[in-house]
Amino acid sequence: MRRLAFTVSVAAIMSAALPLAAPVVAKEWKTIRIASEGAYPPFNYTDPSGKVVGFEIELAEAICEKAQVTCTFQAQDWDGILPALLAGRYDAVFASVSITDERKKQVAFSKPYLVLRASVAVPKDSPLTDASPESLKGKVLGVQSSTNHTNYAEGVYKGSDIRLYPNQDEANTDLAGGRIDATMADKPTIVNFLRSKEGQACCKLLADLDNVFEYHGEGIGAAVRKEDTELKALLDKAIDEVHADGTFQRIADKYFDYKLD
Repeated sequence: MRRLAFTVSVAAIMSAALPLAAPVVAKEWKTIRIASEGAYPPFNYTDPSGKVVGFEIELAEAICEKAQVTCTFQAQDWDGILPALLAGRYDAVFASVSITDERKKQVAFSKPYLVLRASVAVPKDSPLTDASPESLKGKVLGVQSSTNHTNYAEGVYKGSDIRLYPNQDEANTDLAGGRIDATMADKPTIVNFLRSKEGQACCKLLADLDNVFEYHGEGIGAAVRKEDTELKALLDKAIDEVHADGTFQRIADKYFDYKLD
């Protein structure tokens, strides 16, 4: 009993002698540096002056206003966008980033601010009548690299020749030039291309695809570093607010004449 009492007493003395741990202070966000690809119209693209604009940029601005923070925007190439976030160059990414389990290993996400279907476009003279894996067997299917469409194409369209592109514009150019048989992307991106002068001349919509959770995840959200829990909470609250008060739909109506789902 004396040994036990001695041990407890010494432990108590040592504990009392240790300095108190410094309290954890939550970061107060006043400015958020946002990265976007700037090459995925109409969601995000670069105007002639070099400014990043588009649906997601306007939406992010509205979210920042609700959160009462100042936001800055900068274009960053797609393949380097999450590495740049992790390196501390930016605080958040608004770039049609699908929330998937694989990406959650690297970064945290806000709650989804958008859920999208994918679509497939083909040349006007294409003999294809549907976008099933069987129909596209042996065909060249172009998709943007490092996207959920890449994973979906490689996982489902195993009989197709999957050609990867650094951005969707290059895939569209090859489709227009007859160098690939089809391209897959988010529906609004495909529709935007088909309504362009180049798209109207060359191509048509083949099909809209159903989302598969394994590949498409739970929707599109803002990517942040895992340690920035206060920022995630700030964005989550603001996202709820822009949906609740109609701000999201007002912005969407400026860019899309169809329902986003």
